[in-house]
Amino acid sequence: MTPAELKIVANKKEAVAYDPLLTPEQVAKWLNTSIDWVWDHSSRKSPLLPVIRFGEGPGRSGILRYRAGKIEEFIAEQERFSVARHTRSGRKIAIPTCSPTEE
Repeated sequence: MTPAELKIVANKKEAVAYDPLLTPEQVAKWLNTSIDWVWDHSSRKSPLLPVIRFGEGPGRSGILRYRAGKIEEFIAEQERFSVARHTRSGRKIAIPTCSPTEE
């Protein structure tokens, strides 16, 4: 975030709850997926991404944005579903014995 953007946020009462809007390209990069995957899962394929639509029309004819906090929740939810599926299938999930920052 640029200093000018920080100044704008600092002037708002809701600055503490600042949750930036991301473009489909930013979400694709964050999730390490293709932009087509993001578009598909914003409108018709499961799991559906939490999306905000600006403008008229389905799919690519409107402007799509995503709240960073909602994408974090989406990731956590998918992780929970993944663990639950593996637990029900009888597969054991490895539990980390140390944190990534420990040497």
